[in-house]
Amino acid sequence: VQLQASGGGLVQVGGSLRLSCAASGRTVSNYALDWFRQAPGKEREFVASVSRSGGTTYYADSVKGRFTISRDNAKSMVDLQMSSLKPEDTAVYYCAAPRYASVTHHRTDEVDYWGRGTQVTVSS
Repeated sequence: VQLQASGGGLVQVGGSLRLSCAASGRTVSNYALDWFRQAPGKEREFVASVSRSGGTTYYADSVKGRFTISRDNAKSMVDLQMSSLKPEDTAVYYCAAPRYASVTHHRTDEVDYWGRGTQVTVSS
């Protein structure tokens, strides 16, 4: 499975940004897909997860109600729509394919595949 994230950038507090991740590989449809993020000096943390069908989602408490994860299996894409952005959302964002199909708060050691990150900076 190969993952390539894009869409990061600089945005003001309260603004919105949409990240996209192109997934490829013949087994990608077997995986739930996640977004993680890593802020400077901090550990990488879980953000959101979407099921194989796209019908079930799960979010970290810190982003619940502000971020929306979605998946288009026909296009092999997983998106993260981010709204009401805060300075603490500043991080490198990574898409990931976790080992388990369950849609939940995955740990970093439960991820089989990582994509290259994309930087999101929220300025005040």
